[in-house]
Amino acid sequence: MASTSVRIEQISKRFGEVTAVDRVDLSIAKGEFFTLLGSSGCGKTTLLRIIAGFMPQSGGRILFGDACIDDVPAHRRNTGMVFQNYAIFPHLTVIDNIAYGLRARGLPKGEVAERVARMLAMMRLEHLGHRRPRELSGGQQQRVVLARAIVIEPDVLLMDEPLSNLDTEMRVHLRGEIRALQRQIGVTTIYVTHDQEEALMMSDRVAVMSGGKVEQVGTPVEIFHRPQTRFVASFIGESNFIPAMRIGSGASGPAVYEVPGGGRLPVPAERASEVGPKADIAFRSHDLVLGPPEAGGWTATVADTQFYGATIRLVLELAPGHTVQVALTGRAGQALPATGARVGLALPSASLWLFPAAAR
Repeated sequence: MASTSVRIEQISKRFGEVTAVDRVDLSIAKGEFFTLLGSSGCGKTTLLRIIAGFMPQSGGRILFGDACIDDVPAHRRNTGMVFQNYAIFPHLTVIDNIAYGLRARGLPKGEVAERVARMLAMMRLEHLGHRRPRELSGGQQQRVVLARAIVIEPDVLLMDEPLSNLDTEMRVHLRGEIRALQRQIGVTTIYVTHDQEEALMMSDRVAVMSGGKVEQVGTPVEIFHRPQTRFVASFIGESNFIPAMRIGSGASGPAVYEVPGGGRLPVPAERASEVGPKADIAFRSHDLVLGPPEAGGWTATVADTQFYGATIRLVLELAPGHTVQVALTGRAGQALPATGARVGLALPSASLWLFPAAAR
């Protein structure tokens, strides 16, 4: 299957006084599964529609390979598009839905039939070829839409929140199917979602967007474990933020920050030098380690226990007005500290991130 790299250079989109996409630069490799992740209104779908050619940008340019496509109309960009609402043709059978793009391109009947048969087999839809959309489940309809987008052998596959209308079980199942299919055919894929779990599980790389800008680009591991901005640290995963004051540092050793509850946390000196004496320390809920309270150590009081089945969250009060959460793996017969109990806390320095102190 054909595929191409994509370069997005200083792309902006303005609607009157509102800037929906603000000078975005991205480079997407041939065959990569690349996700635009962010909350509603962050600009991710607008950017996808610009790549597809459905709307013009206000500035910047887009290249497929080495060719600028700014003046190429949408129907000539050779992109496959999967929409959030499916956009499946209700009056056509599964076979006719999948064949639609091929027939519009004027391909011979024999080639159309061959490609459609291959897609039906790939999507496990052979027994459903003569059914209409109303006779299909949501997951089956989604596979028809995928087949229709892929059968034209696009250079780039564009997917806009394709799983958001499905129930949780079907959504989780189709994540794996879409990722396996993309690896099998090797098509460059740009995927839009607000679901961080979906983005982390499916993607080669992720661009986290906020307010029309790209906050960070990286692999799922980099995005999760090494967030570069406060927004990424708070948006991805479950994070705690606590105020901290630098109280000392060695010439070549880590800086030491004091936090509510009497904790003293070592932070690599290079991170501390970028922030200053007053800062906010952030860390994931599952990185916080509980133990018995020790005199002079970092301690907290258990304020609440929240049971989620496989996960248990404890709300811990470090000091009046300062709470954090710790996530524990739920195990049968597990002994948990009672509400009101004192516990000792520890954090590995590798799990700490430092950001400028927020206004309070």
